[in-house]
Amino acid sequence: MAETQLTRDTYARLQAELEDLKTRGRVQIAKAIEAARALGDLSENGDYHAAKDSQGKMEARIRQLEAMLEHASIVDSEAAGAAGTVTTGVVVSLRYVGDDDVEDYLLGSIEERREGHSVISPNSPLGQALMGHKAGDKVDYEAPSGILEVEIVKIGG
Repeated sequence: MAETQLTRDTYARLQAELEDLKTRGRVQIAKAIEAARALGDLSENGDYHAAKDSQGKMEARIRQLEAMLEHASIVDSEAAGAAGTVTTGVVVSLRYVGDDDVEDYLLGSIEERREGHSVISPNSPLGQALMGHKAGDKVDYEAPSGILEVEIVKIGG
């Protein structure tokens, strides 16, 4: 798995989620499976199948979190944002050249998502093009529809 850059807050939140799933979550699922088994014939027991499905999804999330946290590096987005440079974890206000609308994006993992901001992966063509630039810079990147140019209006926010 590739390295995932996370802010300190997101890393702590994901660690807490992992711990909760491994303790409380597993206990709840086990109780639900036990209760469903008590209802009888498992081949036609919807509660049992639903509980087993939930267990599978929860275990998949646990594996995903463990892998992500194992390969995570902590970034100090506040320091980088204060320095006025685009880096993982900062909110960037962009305007596509030829368009008057300014849109805010969070540069980072989908796990970094915040209300009101779309997320741009730092590994995407746009994310890679933005890294290290400052407000006022214009950058080009390769999109499926061709080369696009964006202006960095503001960093942080």
